[in-house]
Amino acid sequence: MAVKMRLMRMGKKRSPHYRVVVIDGRAPRDGRYIDQIGLYDPHQDPSLVEIDNDKAVDWLKKGVQPTDTVRKLLEISGAMSRFKVASGKIHTVSAKPKAEPAPAAAVEPEPVAAPAPEPERAEAAPAAAVEPEPVTAPAPEPELTEAATDAATAETEEE
Repeated sequence: MAVKMRLMRMGKKRSPHYRVVVIDGRAPRDGRYIDQIGLYDPHQDPSLVEIDNDKAVDWLKKGVQPTDTVRKLLEISGAMSRFKVASGKIHTVSAKPKAEPAPAAAVEPEPVAAPAPEPERAEAAPAAAVEPEPVTAPAPEPELTEAATDAATAETEEE
């Protein structure tokens, strides 16, 4: 029995839409089918192509021959390329994931000291009126320029 993957016409006059089906090659166009694997509606803009790629690849592995139109729809949906990769007709090279480079200078930020708790005062101030003082981090040391480092090394050599 020659099994084919082809379109089955649905809809009314002058507004067709199709089912993509797996069917016996001797059966009539709109006859009983074995499995429905998708839909195709050419009147939508852009055309609607819904194909279950897993089912399509399974049927293609079993030897089902798609018609030319269905072959184009399978290429659009990506099922044909998945079948070719699975059957070994297309060789793919998988890219190795790049390892994340280690940071050259892993500088850990210095922890900011929390303000010391103030002793309780006899007068209770309203909580909304008291604003905490902003905590300032110590200023980083200025970097020395080449001229300054050369001058500093010259001074140490003279001593």
